[in-house]
Amino acid sequence: MNIKKTEIIDTFAEAFEMWGSRVIITADSISWARAAAQSMTGFATSVIRCKCEAAIECEIARDNTPDGRPGISVLLFTMAKDNMSARLVDRIGQCVMTCPTTACYNGLPSDDVVPVGGRLRYFGDGYQISKKVGNRKFWRIPVMEGEFVVEDSFGVQPAVGGGNLLIFGSNRSTTLRASLAAADAMKEIAGVFLPFPQGVVRSGSKVGSKYKGLIASTNDEYCPTLRGFAPKTQVPNGIEAIYEIVVDGLDEESVAEAMRRGMHTAAEKGAKIISAGNYGGDLGKYHFHLNKILQG
Repeated sequence: MNIKKTEIIDTFAEAFEMWGSRVIITADSISWARAAAQSMTGFATSVIRCKCEAAIECEIARDNTPDGRPGISVLLFTMAKDNMSARLVDRIGQCVMTCPTTACYNGLPSDDVVPVGGRLRYFGDGYQISKKVGNRKFWRIPVMEGEFVVEDSFGVQPAVGGGNLLIFGSNRSTTLRASLAAADAMKEIAGVFLPFPQGVVRSGSKVGSKYKGLIASTNDEYCPTLRGFAPKTQVPNGIEAIYEIVVDGLDEESVAEAMRRGMHTAAEKGAKIISAGNYGGDLGKYHFHLNKILQG
């Protein structure tokens, strides 16, 4: 299949089951809310080493936040539900509670919840106060400028991690431009996020390594400099750069729509070939077939 002059490889992206949560950060100004969100989502590109994957989802107008202040929505995913509370407590406690003027709220209504404010309250050293509004419970923790308000528990739900596209191009600048444009288009879909820097990955990995104890290593099949050496190279002549875009989402439909938009945008911006990474279908529950996504 082709989009104009761009070849779409008949393959699929293999994605995995994860657990997702949404955090709403508000502050007196959008700049402070964003500062907290950026800090909270630092070093959260891959569960391989970061223990979670997270990124900013979008800005939220003050009319749609719990306290009527400007806000930022953050999505955070883990491989297991049991790990979510620890990741949220660590990142909210170290990166949001420390940030001037912020408050933090659950953004994902769900029957499944994990304790967050209920654990952070101990920082108040006995001076913390609980507050209920309707069926929602909050904690007011005294800090040096006043108090930090955080919701007692946060919703979690099954999610999808590891949807991906591989963007091939004739040179680095053109390929990067196409990949960045595709990433920007994919971010417009609600409920998805791209965990890597600006959504673009140059160091795609494969499972395992020749070195003992290393669980992932460079994906040699897609390294242009190894075209004459890697036994299973997937880099055709004339291709000098490949970038990966990884996309996580709260459901399959959102991930598929983000991938569809990404493919069309990358093609419009000069990508030569678009493919996807998989492991033969044996490791991930979700298979996003590129041609089916475009047809559907």
